[in-house]
Amino acid sequence: MTENEPVEPNRGLQFLGQVRKGNVFEETVGQLLRSMRLGVFPPGEKLPAERDLAESLGVSRATLRDALAELQSAGFLSIQRGRYGGAVVSASPKTGAEPLRQTDRPRVEDVLVYRSVVEPAAAGLAAAAPLSAEQRQRLMAALASLDSAEKETYRPLDARLHIMIADLSGSALLAKAVAEARDATSELLDRIPFLEPNIEHSREQHSRIVAAIMAGQPDEARALMHEHLEGTAALLRGFLN
Repeated sequence: MTENEPVEPNRGLQFLGQVRKGNVFEETVGQLLRSMRLGVFPPGEKLPAERDLAESLGVSRATLRDALAELQSAGFLSIQRGRYGGAVVSASPKTGAEPLRQTDRPRVEDVLVYRSVVEPAAAGLAAAAPLSAEQRQRLMAALASLDSAEKETYRPLDARLHIMIADLSGSALLAKAVAEARDATSELLDRIPFLEPNIEHSREQHSRIVAAIMAGQPDEARALMHEHLEGTAALLRGFLN
């Protein structure tokens, strides 16, 4: 395990959609990969128990085991033995993703528009919500984990913070929309280089967004989230070849 914030085994299962009947194995693998990109299960964290995962996905434990075995073979998971063992998420392996091209522009713009609508709204609602002490503690712990993240774990923990903010909005539908938007964004970000100066700037912006939420400033939180998303948008557009 890493030194990242420990998360209860079942936390985040609400973001795993039920697998549709048809290509059950492929969809199970896809849902698990999505949860890793979103930081629901970040590198170094153990997956929930097979029974809970299978129930949440709506698949048999045999199908889930097959999917986990394939993800282990591909380097996304490692298996730890012993009393506290289980399937542990690995640092993201090389995916061989193609660089962004001009032909990707419609997809990039669609994702950016969608994200610009749902994420500032979620940040504003989170700032307006009466947060409990436990919610505040989890938010600060997620920010601290991101601030200390290495290159290999940064993007999933980044996604995790954004989804946690959306979860604090109090709207399950909005939180799912943000998870969907962030998943699409993560797929695009995996196709561009990891730039240290950009990450340092993002860390500063994340701190200001969280501070606005903690201080109960909805307008400030919305504005800061919008500014943060504009930086990501400029980066993605700049890498369109």
